[in-house]
Amino acid sequence: MAQTKSETTSLSTTGTDGQLDRTDSGALVSEYGRTSIADTVVSKIAGIAAREISGVHDLGGGAARAAGAIRERIPGSRTNMGQGVAVEVGERQAAADLDIVAEYGTSIPDLATAIRRNVKASVERMTGLEVTEVNITVHDVFLEDEARDSDPDAGRRVE
Repeated sequence: MAQTKSETTSLSTTGTDGQLDRTDSGALVSEYGRTSIADTVVSKIAGIAAREISGVHDLGGGAARAAGAIRERIPGSRTNMGQGVAVEVGERQAAADLDIVAEYGTSIPDLATAIRRNVKASVERMTGLEVTEVNITVHDVFLEDEARDSDPDAGRRVE
């Protein structure tokens, strides 16, 4: 049987009298210890969850995307899944700010709703933290024509 957040409690010793005090804690604190989750973990989860949504072309503002493009050209480097994501993580709650590039033709209000829903569900499921807010800033709209214009080899039929 699954416990809801309000049903999850732990026993902890407080005060000098050794009395046990029943406190509501959540999944990250128990009578055996405390689990801390780094900001980078939450930002990576939020970044992956946002990228899963159809209509999100990329994450990050212009400078972050340029740095990411340079980093990806280095052999052996990996994509930074936390790019364009800033988080604030407390003991029981987290908040996220995402900078995105939307694909042209996508309804931005619907896209923002889908991103919020997926980020909130993913972070809460994987970390046990309550997500209090997911703020989204749309920095650009991706046009397929712009991608072809910026790639000089895109118009070539043969090499």
